[in-house]
Amino acid sequence: MIRKSVAEKTIGSAEQAAKNMILDAENRSEAIKKELIVEAREEVHLLKNEVDQEIKERRAEIQRAEKRIIQKEESIDRKTENLERKEENFQKKEQNLIEKENELDLQLGKQMAELERISGYTAEEAKQLLLANLEKEIRVEASIMIKDIETKAKEEGDKKAKEIISGAIQRCAADHVAESTVSVVPLPNDEMKGRIIGREGRNIRAIETLTGVDLIIDDTPEAVILSGFDPVKREIARMSLEKLIVDGRIHPARIEEMVEKSEREIANTIKEEGEHATFEVGVHNLHPELVKLLGRLKYRTSYGQNVLKHSVEVAHLAGLMAGELGLDAKVAKRAGLLHDIGKALDHEVEGTHVDIGIDILRKYKESEVIINGMAAHHGDYEPKSLEAVLITAADALSAARPGARRETLETYIKRLHKLEDLANTTKGVEHSYAIQAGREIRVIAKPDEVSDDEIAFLAREISKRIESELEYPGQIKVNVIRETRAIDYAK
Repeated sequence: MIRKSVAEKTIGSAEQAAKNMILDAENRSEAIKKELIVEAREEVHLLKNEVDQEIKERRAEIQRAEKRIIQKEESIDRKTENLERKEENFQKKEQNLIEKENELDLQLGKQMAELERISGYTAEEAKQLLLANLEKEIRVEASIMIKDIETKAKEEGDKKAKEIISGAIQRCAADHVAESTVSVVPLPNDEMKGRIIGREGRNIRAIETLTGVDLIIDDTPEAVILSGFDPVKREIARMSLEKLIVDGRIHPARIEEMVEKSEREIANTIKEEGEHATFEVGVHNLHPELVKLLGRLKYRTSYGQNVLKHSVEVAHLAGLMAGELGLDAKVAKRAGLLHDIGKALDHEVEGTHVDIGIDILRKYKESEVIINGMAAHHGDYEPKSLEAVLITAADALSAARPGARRETLETYIKRLHKLEDLANTTKGVEHSYAIQAGREIRVIAKPDEVSDDEIAFLAREISKRIESELEYPGQIKVNVIRETRAIDYAK
């Protein structure tokens, strides 16, 4: 019983404690709720104040923007009104201008008609007259300007060119060699002619067959003439014949032996001459076959000028001028040395020596700069480098210097006639005379057709025709002379 009562008390006190705790919790929760509600109200109030402030600012900004827009609209309206007024003014001015233009056209028409009536010329005739007078004045002024420009350019150019060319020529000395298509072999006596001919002509036939050269045995005392266009074969024949004369045994077998021996000697000589030429000029790393072809040029002539000596001279001149002008002297020398390489084979291969040379240089892998320098030296191809232009100049210098080349009388006279005929067929020319061995042509102008101021045009026209229609070494001076004579008689 006692335990029961204690337990009931304990349970009662526990229930009371629980109720107290529930009551405390309810009181606390109520307090917390009130605090949260107060905080929420304060936060809502703050947010409301911020929103109200932002709305006020937005409204103020909108009002300012509306005010600016209204001001802009008012400004645009004012500008539109101004533009409309200006447009009206422009239209009025345009109308006035049209009216004035029509009035001016009418006045000009009247004035033109009056001028035509007074002058006796139509507008087109007056225009042509004015243009003719203007053209004449311009031609006179242009002629004077051309004279001045040409004089200054020639003075400067001649001075510089003379310095370069004279310096190059002074530093380059080459032999004057003249050869022909025949070789003369001296004989110890005229009895040797019969031995060379042999029984029934077998010896002379053997020599001609093996060498490809004609033997001319005539009344020339103690001499035999070898004739042939291939200089190498002619040289082989000459050497063979000299060996046979010294040996004294002349028969077909011995002739064949001597020709073979001479061919070997000529081959060695050709190689040595080619190597000597490359060494003299300072051109290295040439293909061995190119060196041999250069050596063959020793036995090739052009207008009586030895082609190997000419090639060496051109190489020296081109290299020296390239050095003076700050160009590549090695390229100029190489192209100059090889510029006539085609002449080594032009007796055997069809085509010009330029085209043959192009094929040879391409075959032996020379550069395009060298090939172009060689190809352009006669104007058959356009020069693509300044070195190529120098090759042309050096070739002309070497060919044109006195004594370098020999012309036949017929060719020389024909060239002079062509030069005079070309000048005589030019409008305004009365007579022309080629002088100084064709280096100068003096032209007598017709004084009634060509004025003093127009002779510069005439000289230029003739020089241009000479450049385009004639082939000539060096340069030709065109000297135009105009003379007016007044003749009267005392009676």
